[in-house]
This record gives sequence, C-alpha cells and structure tokens, in this order.
Amino acid sequence: MDGKTVTPPIDECIAKVAELLLAELDEVGDEMDAAEIELSPALGADAAILADTSASNRAVVRRFLTMCVRSEGSPVSVDVDVPPEALDAARTVARRGIEFDVIIQAYRRGTYVAWRRWLANAARVVPPGPELVEFLEASSRLVFDYADRVLGRVLEEAHRERERVLGGALARRTETIRLILDGAPIESRRASERLGYDLARRNTALVLWAEPPGDVQGALESAATLLARAVGARGPLTVPAGTSTLWAWLSTDGDLKPGALREEITQAQPNVRVAVGPTKSGITGFRRSHDGALAVQRMLAGHADGDRLALYHELEVTALAAQDLDRAAEFVTTTLGPLSADTQSAGRLRETLRVFLNEANNAPQAAARLHTHRNTVLQRVARATELLGHAPGERRLAVELALELAHYLGPRVLSR
Repeated sequence: MDGKTVTPPIDECIAKVAELLLAELDEVGDEMDAAEIELSPALGADAAILADTSASNRAVVRRFLTMCVRSEGSPVSVDVDVPPEALDAARTVARRGIEFDVIIQAYRRGTYVAWRRWLANAARVVPPGPELVEFLEASSRLVFDYADRVLGRVLEEAHRERERVLGGALARRTETIRLILDGAPIESRRASERLGYDLARRNTALVLWAEPPGDVQGALESAATLLARAVGARGPLTVPAGTSTLWAWLSTDGDLKPGALREEITQAQPNVRVAVGPTKSGITGFRRSHDGALAVQRMLAGHADGDRLALYHELEVTALAAQDLDRAAEFVTTTLGPLSADTQSAGRLRETLRVFLNEANNAPQAAARLHTHRNTVLQRVARATELLGHAPGERRLAVELALELAHYLGPRVLSR
C-alpha cells in the first residue's frame, strides 16, 4: 500500500461489495478458470493441474474478499496473506516444467476477471459521483496491490520448488518421463536405464489423487506400492503431478487382475482414488496407457461419490463419450428425459436400472449387487421405464451409455 487511507463510508462500501462478490464466488472462480486456461491451456491439461488452478483462484479471491469484509469501519489495508492453495498451484507448475510466465499471465488475466466483477457489483452499491471516483481509486489500489504481492510470493515458491525438483534423481526421472509423454525421440533402453524401470515389458499407468485434496503425497505413494504388490510388480515408477496427484506405472509380464486391484485399494487411505490405464507394451504403450488413465481421471475427478478405482478397459466407450461435456450432458438429457434429473430419487432409479441392464436384466443378481430385494429392483426398473417413456431395450445401447455417463460424471451431465 502507498500509505493512503480512505474515509469510513468508502470502507463500508468496499465491505458491501466484497460481501456481494463472496456470494458469487463459484461463478467468479469458474470465469477465472476459463479465462486463464484459454490464455494458457497448460493450466487445464489434465484434471490434477486444473484442480490446483481452480482451488488457487477461489482461495485467493475468498481470502481477499474476507479481509475486505472484516475491515469495515477501519482504514482499509490488505495484508499479504497467501492461501496455501496458491502455493500448492505454484509447486505443481514447477513440478510439471511449465514456464513461470504462465503464472504471471494467469494472475493478470484472473485479476482482470475479478476486477470486472468487482465493478459490476460496485454499481449496485455506490451512487455515481465523487464518492464513486473515490471508491474506485481506493478499491483498485487494494485489488491490484494484493494481486501483485500474492504473485510475488507465488513466484518465490515456484522457484524454490523448481530448485528442489532439479536437485537430483527426481529431476532426472521427471525429465525422462516428460520426454516420453511428449513423444520425444528417446531410445527405450536408455530411458529404461535412466528410470530404473523396464519399459520393454507390459506397462500399466495409474493416476492417483485425493478427494478432498491435501498434502497427501505419502498416502498416494503408499497406495501405488500396495497396488504394485497386488499384481506382482517389482515396484511402481512414480512422479508427483501436483500436491494431491501422483502419476505411476507398473511393469508386469501380463495383464493385471482387476479384482486384485479393487481389493487392495481398500487398504489405502480412504480419500485416495485411482484411475488405471490400459496395459500396453513398450515405450509407446507407456505413453498410451498414461493417456488412458488421464481420460478416466477426467471423468471421475470432482465426483467424490464415484468408484475408488476405475479401469480404462471397462470405461473406454464412456471415456470417449465424455470428452465433450456439453454434448455428453445434452445426450444424457435427451436420452433419459426426466430420469436425468439431479435428484436423489432419480439417482436411485438410474443406478438400479444401470445395474439391472449390466446384469442382463437379471433382477436377483442386480438385487445382490445393490444390497436390496428383488421386488424392489423390479419396482424401480418399472418406474424408471415409465420415466423413460419406452422399454430400455428399445434403445438399449444409448440408454446404457447415458446411464454410465450419469453414473461417472454425476452433476456435470445431469439436469437441474
């Protein structure tokens, strides 16, 4: 700050505008996310870095607005109080090898979005005239001064993290993996030696993450080790992909047994979730399996009630259909009609019909999976059929796909 203070009426106006903006925090955050990713697509390259970017945006705005509200009745001054989510996002950028200019551009674009929303709310609180001019001068100093100071701290943390990553074996491993994933011309034997991992065998990629997020790298590493042991792999090749995300690969002689993986994940920390890519051979398979695991994670991330472990080979068609969320949501609504409602009752009917169709219309088997009675299953299927407006078998493929999308994507494709 430049030492200036503002009159109490302006303080009160700033607090009122901040309160209005707090009520719109999710909308502001979504707009910031979209604007920053449009400018720097690397910030939305996958679910992990997108989650860190989104959490950072919301945390920074929330912290600033909360301090403005609390300052009502006293000279406005916003201390540099950087939320941990912003520092986590900086560490993720550093670990991914993304240029730090991306951080600078993202903060500039995000601040512009927040300032535009601030002005829109100011028009609801401050009348035109000298008071509005004073309000805009005072609040612009607050907004841009805070953004600049947070950016400075974030860049410092990113540089520190980059120095840590570049300091040894993790740096070599991260760089080699990045070259492979980018499709760079690197010889398989040399890459295997640098990684201490046999790329020539069968490779299965895992993406492990935590919901809710947190500093859980130890729990993710432990879960990766449990899964490797369950399928007879020597040990996982791992690299942190964010504060709450871990990329891992298992090298085996053959395909994995899904049952062993699902049984073992129950021994991991409860909030750990895993997306499993297809098992592929060689250095190309290493990359393609990772792409598959990322596709599954994009489907599951943010839907905390979903499966703890999901396999690409079981969800390949659903993952392909989910690549365009807007079209997927339109497909679900058109196909399921009233059954696509984002309500508890519709959800119960959808899940019953989904399991019933998966079990080839076998009500006793569906009842066993759903832990309910056969007659309950049949009653729910009858009600779901009524809402569909036709027998599920008439458009079985479309109905089953819509049910799978609704199951794995949840509110993102349901009707409100």
